[in-house]
Amino acid sequence: MSIYRVFYHDDGEAMPLSQIDIHPEFLQLLAELGIIEIRDHRIAADHLQKMTRIMRIRQRLRVNVNAAAIIVDLLERIESLEDEIESLKKMR
Repeated sequence: MSIYRVFYHDDGEAMPLSQIDIHPEFLQLLAELGIIEIRDHRIAADHLQKMTRIMRIRQRLRVNVNAAAIIVDLLERIESLEDEIESLKKMR
């Protein structure tokens, strides 16, 4: 089992693709699928987090990129809804 580690400093910082130890074709595939956005040979930290989650899910569940992206999207929606529920509870 391979472990991928991607380090980033803060959510607003973009990282150069040259510092990411991931095959360029895989990065291009993720960009073509609309999962990540590459600008000026850089990727935003939030996209790095998403990409890392997708890679972990692919390995653990042995699913393809599309399935992993859907799972990550659903997990993000669940987290957002949970945050909204918590904020609504606090307003009571």
